[in-house]
Parts: sequence; C-alpha cells; structure tokens
Amino acid sequence: MKNIYGITKEELEEYFLSIGEGKFKATQVFEWLYKKRVTSFSEMTNVGKKVMEQLTLDFSFEPLHLLTKTEDIDVSKYLFELEDKNRIEAVLMNHDYGNSLCISTQVGCNMGCHFCESGRLKKVRNLNAGEMVRQILAVEESQKVRISHIVLMGIGEPFDNYEEVIRFIDIVNTPKGLDIGSRHITVSTSGIVPKIKEFALYPKQVNLAISLHAPNNEIRNQIMDINKAYPIEKLMEAVRFYLENSNRRVTFEYILLKGVNDSLACAKELSSLVRGMNCYINLIPYNETSHIEYKKSDKNTILAFYDELKKNGTSVTIRREFGSKVSAACGQLRASYKEE
Repeated sequence: MKNIYGITKEELEEYFLSIGEGKFKATQVFEWLYKKRVTSFSEMTNVGKKVMEQLTLDFSFEPLHLLTKTEDIDVSKYLFELEDKNRIEAVLMNHDYGNSLCISTQVGCNMGCHFCESGRLKKVRNLNAGEMVRQILAVEESQKVRISHIVLMGIGEPFDNYEEVIRFIDIVNTPKGLDIGSRHITVSTSGIVPKIKEFALYPKQVNLAISLHAPNNEIRNQIMDINKAYPIEKLMEAVRFYLENSNRRVTFEYILLKGVNDSLACAKELSSLVRGMNCYINLIPYNETSHIEYKKSDKNTILAFYDELKKNGTSVTIRREFGSKVSAACGQLRASYKEE
C-alpha cells in the first residue's frame, strides 16, 4: 500500500479517473493534505464518502515517528524512525530569508566521503518520495512554522536516488500542495556525472550544489571515493553541460579541513578551476565528529582562504556555522543514538 504523501498530483488525477471519479478530486485531496493538514481521509469532507472509503483502502497515511530532537540557536535537528525501524535525520535552520530544512534522501550513504559521518553507516536503502515529504510535514508540525526552503543535503546522495528525488520535488513544488518554489529547492551531489547531465535537462529551475571539497584529483581522491569514478575533469565537463543547458548558477560546496585542503595554494588552484563559470564557492567550516580524524580549519585560515579566492575574482561566501551542540554533522545524531 502506497503512502499518500508519495503520490504526485498528476498520479492522483490518473487514480481518480481510473476509479470513475473526476480528476479535480486530486486538487481537493492535495489541499486537505498540504493546506489544511488533516490526519485522516475521513476528514476530507468534500470528496464524498465513497471516495474516502476507497482512499482508505488504497493508501496509507502514517506520519514519521520522531525519536529525538536537539536544539541550539536558530537550528533544530530531528531524528526520525521509519516504518521499518531505520532512522534518518533532518535539520531546520532559521535564516533571515526564511526557514530552510535540510532533508535526507537515503538511509545511510555509499559515496565514501572520508570526512562524512553519514558514510560510516553504509546505505541500507533509498527513501521514497513520501518519506522525504513527511520530513517537511513533521518538522512544520513540531515547530509550528512554514518551511520556505528545502536542501537535499542530509543523509544520502540524492542522485543515487534520482527518480524518487524528482518525484519529491514535483510533489513539494505543486501550487495546491506545499507550494515551495523551484528556486527555493537545492539538490546537492558529490558528483555523479551522468545524473548531473540528466538534471541539466530537468525543466524546473531547481538549484544544483556540487560537493567539491578539493581543487585537484590528488586531494579529492584522498577524501572522496567518488572521484576515482568521476575525476574532476569529468565532473567539470558535466557542470559546464549543466550551465549551458539550465541557465542556472552552480554552487560549489567546499568543506575546509585543517592541513588537507585549506592552503593558499589550494585557494589559488580552486579559483583557476572554476574561472569563467557561472558559480560561487560556499566555504563550510567543518563539523568535527568523535569518529573521524579530520579537524576544522581555524578562523584565520578560513578568512585567508576566502580572501585569496576574492583576490582571484572568485565569488565566494562563508557558510554561517550552525549548532555544533546539536550534532550538526550529517549522520552524527543517528550514529550517536545508535551507540546509546
């Protein structure tokens, strides 16, 4: 039985036509689900008793189970348990432009980024679109806020679960649904080249972020296993294809690791690598974890790296640090809860 939150509006229209009902009922159901936030089909009073009964037979309606929540200034981190007892995380960040939710797309991750807590617990399975949607609904219900921005940068590699991620985007972008604008949705990838090219042809104006974290293959091979399959030359070729076909700017995420990728020479090489691209670099101070030996670059090193990029004409920002007190690194809360 499919969860109703994993169904697109177009699929729901086809469903109603298949049972002899008007497809307008899909709009009614979406409004009940995402505008009025009912918690059972029996509350959908304008769809008719027969339709309510049929929906109950054909679809499930379970929310996610919240195991624990940790909070710090402007950040809340959630650990959810799924129906099969697997666990995932979501992180709510309060910005001056709105509330941004970083969601998970898989249980575990197989990309093998050596600095990442998520990768220590290998991929168990993909999340379906409904499990992604319900992360938003659960956080909105818990915090009594509206999520205005979505980042697919939690546990998992979104492009390793491409079809369900696209389905998720279609659901949350629907005007009669959650109505989160395409330009307020960002998908992050560690660099799966074929999917970057496929995503370049996706018609919605969704943002793309590339987890780069190194200016050359030598360093990237040391910290990101995916680089052995898709080295920087192939990755940059795919990014250029994306830029040519999407007319959207790309973000390069760059976590600064002490003594690994944070030298001025790395900054110069990074500027050369992205020169001429419609992009910017998002420098990210590292969230240290007890299981991984990498350390956070000190403040002066981060600022010097930033200044070197600026001096070389590269657009760059330093991401605001959120909540080391809430086990903010991806997978950290899940891992610590499992150990306890």
